[in-house]
Amino acid sequence: MANHKSALKRIRRNEVVRLRNRYQHKTTRNAIKKLRSETDKKKAQKLFPAVVSMIDKLAKRNIIHTNKAANLKSKLTKHIAAL
Repeated sequence: MANHKSALKRIRRNEVVRLRNRYQHKTTRNAIKKLRSETDKKKAQKLFPAVVSMIDKLAKRNIIHTNKAANLKSKLTKHIAAL
């Protein structure tokens, strides 16, 4: 166990950050699934900017890799174009 006050605080802080990251990642994954299951092009185009914004935020905070974010956005764009 940690001996220093700062180390104890760091442990607490890491848990809070981990839970926040997990929540944001799961929320984004659900939004992506919702967009992929959409069959109406108009609705999909309306959802797309919000989903891209979520993906960009995850990449900016290093929750997902930058290349993964780019790949996800590319695949979603192709999906919408194919509708």
